Amino acid sequence: MTPRLLPDRPRRPRPEPVVPMINVVFLLLIFFLMTASLTTPAPFDIAAPEAPGDPDKAQRDTLYLSAGGQLAYGEQRGAPALEAAAAAGAVRLAADARLPAAELARILARLSAQGAPEVQLVTAGGH
Repeated sequence: MTPRLLPDRPRRPRPEPVVPMINVVFLLLIFFLMTASLTTPAPFDIAAPEAPGDPDKAQRDTLYLSAGGQLAYGEQRGAPALEAAAAAGAVRLAADARLPAAELARILARLSAQGAPEVQLVTAGGH
């Protein structure tokens, strides 16, 4: 028998393959990104009035009306927001439930006077 010149090295265990796990994580990430519904946040808090039926999904082309009478449409605020919403055609109006009815009627009259063919009032789903 010949003597060994080098001592036996202890064998290291093979590392677990990480690539399949990374692939699964990326597939899940892509799945959630593709199925997610991204909406723009409202410019201010609004408590929508309740009505029976399914709640509408918020859209980018919504005219927001706060309890204090502030208007917002996209990046525009105040009277220009009202004009831009009326010019866009059918208007989705998300008005705060605490807004006085007289103020809501005034805004609806202004929208009608500026040529809005239809106004849809966004409500919270109720029973």
